[in-house]
Amino acid sequence: MRFRLLLLPLLLAGAGYAQLAPAVAARQWSEMHQRGILDEFVELLRIPNTGEDPALMRRNAETIARMFARRGVETRLLEVEGGPPVVYGEILSPGAIQTLVFYAHYDGQPVDPSAWITGDPFKPTLMSGPIEAGGQPIPLPRPGWPSDPEWRIYARSAGDDKAPIIALASALDALRNRQVAIPSNLKFFFEGEEERGSPHLVEVLEDHRDLLAGDVWFFCDGPVHQSRQQIVTFGVRGVTELELTVYGPRRPLHSGHYGNWAPNPAMILAHLLASFKDEEGRVLVEGFYDDVIPYSEADQEAIAATPEFDDALMREFWLAETESPGLRLEEAIGQPSFNIRGLASGAVGEAARNVIPATATASIDIRLVPGMDHQVTVDRVLEHIRKQGFFITEREPGEQIRLAHPRVCKVSRGPGYNAVRTPIDSDLSRRVIAALEQAHGPVIKLPLMGGSLPLYAFEEILGAKTIIVPIANHDDNQHAANENLRLQNLWDGVETMAALLSLEPAQPE
Repeated sequence: MRFRLLLLPLLLAGAGYAQLAPAVAARQWSEMHQRGILDEFVELLRIPNTGEDPALMRRNAETIARMFARRGVETRLLEVEGGPPVVYGEILSPGAIQTLVFYAHYDGQPVDPSAWITGDPFKPTLMSGPIEAGGQPIPLPRPGWPSDPEWRIYARSAGDDKAPIIALASALDALRNRQVAIPSNLKFFFEGEEERGSPHLVEVLEDHRDLLAGDVWFFCDGPVHQSRQQIVTFGVRGVTELELTVYGPRRPLHSGHYGNWAPNPAMILAHLLASFKDEEGRVLVEGFYDDVIPYSEADQEAIAATPEFDDALMREFWLAETESPGLRLEEAIGQPSFNIRGLASGAVGEAARNVIPATATASIDIRLVPGMDHQVTVDRVLEHIRKQGFFITEREPGEQIRLAHPRVCKVSRGPGYNAVRTPIDSDLSRRVIAALEQAHGPVIKLPLMGGSLPLYAFEEILGAKTIIVPIANHDDNQHAANENLRLQNLWDGVETMAALLSLEPAQPE
C-alpha cells in the first residue's frame, strides 16, 4: 500500500533566505503550534497497539503513513506475513551525499486497564503533574495558549515509543515552514512488533536491503538521563536467555515424611545459582570476560563527564548498597552481566504446602558487551554447570536419565544477539554530538546503553552505523501501568529531531 505526496516536497532554503538554526526553528514552531501537536499525538495514542488485533495494528500504521505523507514524505507499508506492516518513508534530496534513517516503533506493551489511574490506557489524559506528586486531570490547553512543561500525558506508548514519531513529524513541519536546509536524504522506518522481540525484523531488512540503505540509523527509543539532560548513546549490550530446571523427587513429597532424605530441588538450584557470581557481582564462569573489548580512552572520558546520579537513584529505589562496589551505574552497565530474572519452585503465602517440590526453575538473562558472542557465552555457562556436577539435557529427562544421574539440569536456550558500538570519537559521532549540543548545550555521551536492542542486524545486513537518541522522560513508567510523557520532553524532542534531520554531512578531505 503506497501513500502519495499530499503536499509540496520539503523546501530547501535557497539564496536570499536567512538561515535559522534547526533547533531554533523547531522551538519557534512548537511554541506556536502546541495544541495542534498535542491533538495529533492524542489521536495516535487513542489507537490500541498491544498487538492482539491485527486490524488495529494496521490502523496505527496507516495513520502514521498518512501523517508523514502530509509532510511531503513518500510513504509505503512494507508487508510481512504474520506480522504488522512496517511504515517506510523517504525524502530524497538531489545531490545529497549522505542518507539518514530514523527508527521508532508504534507497538506497545500489554496493558491491564485496572492498574491505570485513568482507567483506560488508550484514553490519553493530560495531568497537571506526575500522579505520584498529586497530578490531576486537566483539559488540553486552548490553541495559542502555552502549556506547563511539567504537565504529562498518560497513555500506553506515550513515552515508548509514539513520542518520537510525533516529534519527527513536527520537526519536519518546522523545517519546511522556516525553510531550513536539509542536506541529506531522509528515510523513516516505524516498526510494529519491537515489544515482541522484532521476530520479522531480519526478514524485512533482508527483503528491502537496497531500499533501507543508509549511512546511519538513528534509534529514537528510550529515556533521557535521570538529570533530564539529553543523552546520545553509541551502542547497546547484546542479550541471550536461558531457563534452568533441576529435579528432586518424581512428584512432591511430604516434607515431614521425606525431609532430610529426598533431595530438595529448590536448595539444589540455590547452590547452583550461587556458584555463578561472587559477592561483588563478578561472574565466576570461566572465560566469561575473556573476549570483552574494553572502553577506549574517549569512552572513559565521556563516562567521567556524565553527572553522577547513583546516590539519588539509590534513594529512589531504597537501595542501601549496589552490587558492584566502586563502579558507578554508567560503568556497571558497560560490563557483561548474569541476571536471575525469575525463580519458581513449590508455592508461598497462603498457597504454601509442607512438601519437597519436584522441580525448581530459574529464568536467566545474560547481557553481552562488544567482543562477546552470545553462543560462545552460553556454551561457557553450560560448561560451568557441568563443573558443578550436573548432567545437562535440553529435553525433559525421563526415568533412565533421572536414575543414572544424581543431578540433572534441563537447559532451554532462548534467542540471542551480540552487542554493537559505534566509536564515540568517529567523525560521524562528533558531528552528531555537535548538532545536539547546538540544540541543547552540553549533552551526555554514553558509549553503551545497559538495555539491549537488535542493532547488530542493521550493521550486519545493511552495513550502517547506529546511534541512539532518546527523548522520553526517565520516569515515564515505561512498560508499566500509567506510562506517561512529560510535555517538555516532547518539545525538546522536536528540537532534537530537527537537529538530526539537518545533520551536516562529512566534509570532503
